[in-house]
Amino acid sequence: MRTPDISTRPVGQQLASCPEKLTAYREGGNMAKRTNQLVCQHLEGISRRVLASYPDIIRGMARGRHGIYALYRRDKLYYVGLATDLRQRLKQHIRDQHAQTWDRFSLYLTVGDDHIREIESLFLRISKPRGNKVTPGLAHSENLLGELRSHIKGRQQAELEDIAPRGRRKAKSQPKRKPSRPAPRAGRTPVLAQYVSKRLHLRMTYKGKEYRATVRKDGTIFGHKGTIFTSPSSAGQAVIGRPVDGWHRWRYERAPGDWVPLDELRK
Repeated sequence: MRTPDISTRPVGQQLASCPEKLTAYREGGNMAKRTNQLVCQHLEGISRRVLASYPDIIRGMARGRHGIYALYRRDKLYYVGLATDLRQRLKQHIRDQHAQTWDRFSLYLTVGDDHIREIESLFLRISKPRGNKVTPGLAHSENLLGELRSHIKGRQQAELEDIAPRGRRKAKSQPKRKPSRPAPRAGRTPVLAQYVSKRLHLRMTYKGKEYRATVRKDGTIFGHKGTIFTSPSSAGQAVIGRPVDGWHRWRYERAPGDWVPLDELRK
């Protein structure tokens, strides 16, 4: 087997690129701003014999490092895992119940460990390796299946009405309900009406304080001090006290934890 070129270099040089990024990332330096990345180094498709023949090289590259690893058997993915010490975890897999089930491995070294558990979950949910018995959930992710079904059901109902319309039915009289919230001024259509079909949550930060509002299904905004607004800018002006571009000042929660400018709705 040909010895990798990296074996002829000191360990300090082997790790020169990624640790600098890791240090800059932790200290908030300029390099972190330029290299906002998750994976900083990787090895792919390496024979397990390397662990026995060149343990010092693997030790220098992976010892104490965060990341994701994958085990393969005959070029087929067998197992995926995460570890805060990749070298030690691979060493364990040479002796544990997976010892005779893999012949190659891949390593993906990460800058920190903020998201590697979610990355591992994605790997497992997509590839479903034979060696992983449990498929993890996505704790903070919203399942869009219910929304998809709702949209499809609405489209199908509209198609059926167009193909075979039902006879007109007499509308049932319903008791009048008192409005729980003030209505917007008559004659003005909410500008968000064409962009929303469900309730949206908004937030804005001004002078260090966070303000929240809600876009209702009809496009109106229930905002500052319980007032109803018909545009993002008027809702923003009520907070700041002067004219403001509400499309860019307000952010809405596109998905759980994913806050983006309201202007994204128009793109």
